[in-house]
Amino acid sequence: CSSLIALVLVISAENIQAAGGSPVSWEHFFHSLMLYHQHLRRDLPSADSMHYRHLPLRGITQRELDGLVAFLQLITTIVKWSENARLALCEHPQWTPVVVMLGLLQCSIPPVLKAELLETLTAFGKSPEIAASLWQSLEYTQILQTVRVPSQRQAAGIEVELNEIESRCEEYPLTRAFCRLLSTLVESSFPANLGAGLRPPGFDPYLQFLRDSVFLRFPSRAYRRAAEKWEVAEVVLEVFHKLLRDYEPQPDDFMDQAVELQGEELIAYKPPGFNLMFHLLNDSPMLALCLSLLEEGVKQLDTYAHFPGKKHLEKAVEHCLGLLNLTLQKENLFMDLMRESHSSFIATPLEQLLQGFNPSTRKADHVVNIARYLYHGSTNPELAFESAKILCCISRYPNIQLKLVGDFTHDQNVSQKLMAGFVECLDTEDAEELVQMEDEPVPEKKLAQIRHETRVHILSLLINSMELKPPNLALYLLGYELKKPVTTTNLQDAGVLGCPRSCLHAVLNILEKGTEGRTGPVAVRESPHLAELCYQVIYQLCACSETSGPTMRYLRTSQGFLFSQLQHLPFIVSDHEISALNQMSWLMKTASIELRVTSLNRQRSHTQRLLRLLLNDVPVKSYAGDGEGGLEEETKSVSGFLHFDTVSKVRRKILSILDSIDFSQEVLEPLQLDFFDRAQMEQVITNCEHKNQRGQTVCNVKLLHRVLLAEVNALQGMAAIGQRPLLLEEINTVLQHVVERNKLRQCLHAKRHVLESWRQLVEIILTACPQDLIQVEDRQLIIRDLLQDLHDKILDDDAAQELMPVVSGAVFTLTAHLSQSIRTEQTQPPAAPGPGPSDSQYVPVLDGNFTTPPGSESIAAGFASIGDSSLHIVLKKLLDFILTTVVKASRMMRSTIMVSLLCMLYVINVIKFTERIYSAKNSMWERLTAPEDAFSKLQRESMMIIESYGAGLMEVVCRDACDGHEIGRMLALAVLDRIVVIDKQQHWLLYLSSSGYLKVLVDSLEQEDITLQSMLNPQPPLLKALYIYESKMAFLTRVAKNQQGALELLRTGVIVKLAQCQVYDMRPEMDSQGMFGMKDPSGFIPAPVERYRQILLPALQLCQVILTSSVTQQQQAAAQVIQFLINHSDAIQAILRCQEFSVGSLQELALLTGIISKAALPVILTGVKKVVFKANYIKAFDPLTSQQRQCLGLLNRFGGSDRLRHLKLQEESAQGDRVSKKEEAELAVQQICANVMEYCQALLLYSAPTAQHTICLFTPSLSEAVARDGTRPEMQSSVTPYWRLPGLGVIVYLLKQSASDFFRYYESHRQINNKLQNVEQLPPDEIKELCQSVVSAGVDKISTTQKYTLARRHLIKQINSRAKLLSLCSCILSNGEICLFILWRHLEYYLLHCTPTDTQDSLLSAGTTFRGRRPQDSHSVDSNPDARSFGLSRVSQNDIDQLQNDVASSFGETLQKKLLDIEGLYCKVRSRYTFIQALVRRIRGLLRTTRS
Repeated sequence: CSSLIALVLVISAENIQAAGGSPVSWEHFFHSLMLYHQHLRRDLPSADSMHYRHLPLRGITQRELDGLVAFLQLITTIVKWSENARLALCEHPQWTPVVVMLGLLQCSIPPVLKAELLETLTAFGKSPEIAASLWQSLEYTQILQTVRVPSQRQAAGIEVELNEIESRCEEYPLTRAFCRLLSTLVESSFPANLGAGLRPPGFDPYLQFLRDSVFLRFPSRAYRRAAEKWEVAEVVLEVFHKLLRDYEPQPDDFMDQAVELQGEELIAYKPPGFNLMFHLLNDSPMLALCLSLLEEGVKQLDTYAHFPGKKHLEKAVEHCLGLLNLTLQKENLFMDLMRESHSSFIATPLEQLLQGFNPSTRKADHVVNIARYLYHGSTNPELAFESAKILCCISRYPNIQLKLVGDFTHDQNVSQKLMAGFVECLDTEDAEELVQMEDEPVPEKKLAQIRHETRVHILSLLINSMELKPPNLALYLLGYELKKPVTTTNLQDAGVLGCPRSCLHAVLNILEKGTEGRTGPVAVRESPHLAELCYQVIYQLCACSETSGPTMRYLRTSQGFLFSQLQHLPFIVSDHEISALNQMSWLMKTASIELRVTSLNRQRSHTQRLLRLLLNDVPVKSYAGDGEGGLEEETKSVSGFLHFDTVSKVRRKILSILDSIDFSQEVLEPLQLDFFDRAQMEQVITNCEHKNQRGQTVCNVKLLHRVLLAEVNALQGMAAIGQRPLLLEEINTVLQHVVERNKLRQCLHAKRHVLESWRQLVEIILTACPQDLIQVEDRQLIIRDLLQDLHDKILDDDAAQELMPVVSGAVFTLTAHLSQSIRTEQTQPPAAPGPGPSDSQYVPVLDGNFTTPPGSESIAAGFASIGDSSLHIVLKKLLDFILTTVVKASRMMRSTIMVSLLCMLYVINVIKFTERIYSAKNSMWERLTAPEDAFSKLQRESMMIIESYGAGLMEVVCRDACDGHEIGRMLALAVLDRIVVIDKQQHWLLYLSSSGYLKVLVDSLEQEDITLQSMLNPQPPLLKALYIYESKMAFLTRVAKNQQGALELLRTGVIVKLAQCQVYDMRPEMDSQGMFGMKDPSGFIPAPVERYRQILLPALQLCQVILTSSVTQQQQAAAQVIQFLINHSDAIQAILRCQEFSVGSLQELALLTGIISKAALPVILTGVKKVVFKANYIKAFDPLTSQQRQCLGLLNRFGGSDRLRHLKLQEESAQGDRVSKKEEAELAVQQICANVMEYCQALLLYSAPTAQHTICLFTPSLSEAVARDGTRPEMQSSVTPYWRLPGLGVIVYLLKQSASDFFRYYESHRQINNKLQNVEQLPPDEIKELCQSVVSAGVDKISTTQKYTLARRHLIKQINSRAKLLSLCSCILSNGEICLFILWRHLEYYLLHCTPTDTQDSLLSAGTTFRGRRPQDSHSVDSNPDARSFGLSRVSQNDIDQLQNDVASSFGETLQKKLLDIEGLYCKVRSRYTFIQALVRRIRGLLRTTRS
């Protein structure tokens, strides 16, 4: 309409002018203005005599004045609403209205007319093109005097008008109009070089006038109209607000910029926003007046009475609150830049200034005054909105929380009123969330949006405060105790027990609306962002340790909140995807806490109710209004999930939630720009990016808009003006692109958030909830479904790569729990990955004599519930996931995926291992001829699936094992370890060898030698190299357990590499008080001795396994191992001579004796001598000979009665788990004795074919066996030299002790197995003691079912330990009948073939002992076969007679019966018959034989 009027007037002016003229036309009006200007300009007095008082009007009558005012008001209205008319009139070459009006402002005319002229100029200034010229015209005309002429005696301009004319008349139209003009010009265009050439450029003179002359003095001026006081305050504060809104602190603002003016350097003015910030960040008059204005405003509003200028007061207060809010938003950057610039400016944070003293009330109540505006939210929503924003800003600062709480609660009436204000704003019914604000929204819509934003800021205030330590504002507003511990709060419904309605009630009320119906919470659909913040408030209350107890108790008992909310998951809101995802995230996190807490507190009904809701696959009835389930429900378990009947199935809610997460994400097209440079635009966008409160990196769209708009406004020339619409259109395109980019980032963040929450909920369900609520079969089916759905979503081609890390973590969680579930189903634990005796035959020692452990019958049924095909599908999808993400995956993600694969491989290995254990009671022939069982089939098919991926998968795993991050290498080696176990066709082993990866691993051992040496320093570097070394050696040991693998390792020279490593020679001293025996105070870093054993023991294990597996290349393997022993002979002899009886030392001896017993046999040494050493044979083997002697000497220490004393000392010195340490020591001692006896047997077999040529390894003395009570004479308690041969008494004593140990372990094994079968019947104290052996603390808080699980775990550990000891005792007794064979061979030689050297000189008389030869003569057997003794000098007849008598008394019927019983108990189970009975019969015959 305005444009049409302007167009008609312009056309009519042209027509009338052509016809002869008429008074009603633009031409007449503007021509009249020009005439007034010319007439009044001639009457202007000189500057020297001008006092700027109005002279008697000679050219303008009152009627003309009224006409001019009406004309100016008309043109103001037209120009204000029509941009075309504005530009057409301004650019008219004859009328030049702007120039004429500025000229009239310099003339002596009434302030009313000047005010109207300024209002008209304000309308023209709405166009940036006109505004730029207006700024320059203002400077030229000096409407506000910014330049003082030296000859001018007094000030002039509008400042004089204000102080001398308007103040006297008590009316201020000119001041108000000038402020509105500045407000419009500041918003349209703001030249940085304003006033350049005449004065220091800048806005400072105008700001100084507005601040000092207008704002600071407006309260003290007189007003004819009371309302005009607030009108002045409104317009000047509006200018301040716009200036501060557009200001962004820059480093240059804190530096003094020099400008040259008329040959003189002056300091340039600071930006106006800087000056405003400086005054608002100091205790300045401006800040004091702002705070006083806020106090005055809230007092006036509290009267609820109408007064003149109320609307203007409300707008002034709104601008004042906006100033404080902007200052709070910008102060951090401002003060950071100020500190970095080292300037002399001083500023105080505004939140601290707001805590200052109020002179009018003599209280520190500024924040309280701001908060009181919330109470007027229904009548003044804008003020409540600004107040909420300020309170939200200051709630982030922890140092003022205590003061704020004190101010809010000091006065009971004020406290109740403030609480009511917050609650009233949250309870507003007509608040409405708008996704996109319209250009000119309906006033009702705008108010609804403002009320909604007020609620959002109040919730943000609660969230910010809850992150700070109590007491804080959130606890006060949510109704928690402030004077007592927060945990003692007893939350009630509003009105119950005098409990007032708090923000918590308002938040719950928002979320509960609509939960009774099928559509779910109303706020989720209508106010999604508000609902998201409400869920976050509830979560933070439940997550905080102080508020968790009262909150969850209230939600659980009074509200039934979680169940009523969870039953409506998932939330599907198409237009608000981000908010819906975040809502589900906070709700699932809260549910996780609830499940964890109720499980710990044994509130089974609550836990079971939520589990049914989340996991049930049958329709669940609504529990709305039920606080707890009934007794009948509590007695049921979640095993009711699977009903194979006619009941219709539904999708599990936990799966439906996952279905609602869209893994795909659209990708934005790159920017297509015509005018701006794309690279520079991207740089500008990056500069405008920041992190929001959620940690998301987003672009500040408003800041970007201001930056781009300023760039366009800075363009000059007609071409730029003509292209302005196109530039503005491209700016809109850029802004839309940035908005979409922000939305994309926020959407990805929300999806990551909801996936993390979903994974957390799944973890809590699987780990924290009582195990008996979910049966093992159901648990496996649930995990299977989750894994399959998760893989299907992430393997989609459109799945976002940003979600991969979270998904990989969830996959790991589920595969780990699947593995754990399968292990729980078995009573015997699977072998741990890595080297060691995991594949030894110790576990099924007594399976043929005991009943099958509970649960073994259900193995097949348990896996039938999940199905082999399901495991295959999971394995396939996991391998697809690995190959899909391996290129783009980060280190952490690759590690997580490898752990998941390791868990799946572990499942396959566990199944096979468990089946092997339980089938041990079958005979060997039955096992060989049995058809392929289900577990072998599963393992074979799984390996076929792995092999179907070919070299691609092999390359990925092998590359990770050889290179990459330390954790990734260790995990890849563990994966290879598991695959090699089940790879019967050895395809992976061949690939490792042919591709060179095995050679790389072996060569790296020598390369890491120096690094490993540094591990032995008293203060070592990071132990990563040590852990990688252990993983590498474990894998190589696994490879060596296969014959082909051992041959491949020999080809790569692994033992040769180990022989060249110097780290094995750096054995630290054993002194526990010395530097190398001291432990790290933290207990994490082992002592140097322990670290050395971590390096040495894997090498010894590898040598032992290679010797055992290298059947076809035994001599080559033995030659390399012997070279290893010789190269490190000093360390080896130190181990053999070590008198320490710690578990570590005993384990070293056990491994070392095992190696020597296999490698240093005469037949092997002969072959090695011919092949390797040739002429230097004797010299090279001197160290080895000494080691052999020392091995035999170990029997004096561990085979006789000294062993009991050593084990007793070990038990006394053990710390921590004494039982475990003692069992480990016993196991090591038994292993040492078994290895030495095996070595002795081999020497006897290889040295001579008949008894006449036997090498005597033991002297004919049974002193050990005949000693009373198993103790040795005092004279023999000292350490025996290693070259002194042991007596046959050691053999007899070892037989006796091993037989006794066997039956002791046998009985213990049987008792523990009985306990395992009847765990539920054990006394509670015993159950608690068993649990404490596994878990050191918190036993009382776990459920009974978990206690039984922990007790079973400890009992299984004890059973395996006893099984190991039984196996070793049986090795000594029956594995080759070593002891009996050695005893029989020596008795046969001494009693039948030995010729006494001197019948008078007894070896045992006069306290003499056997004299063994020195080590140098130990290999004289080959050169002197007649000696028939291994270092024995002479044997008398009395020695032989004494031997016969001692053997007859020691080897009695009792011992013989024990040996035969052991043969019946143990050996028949292993499908072989021994010669114990035959050897016993032969020894009896020897003892009855009479020498001729």
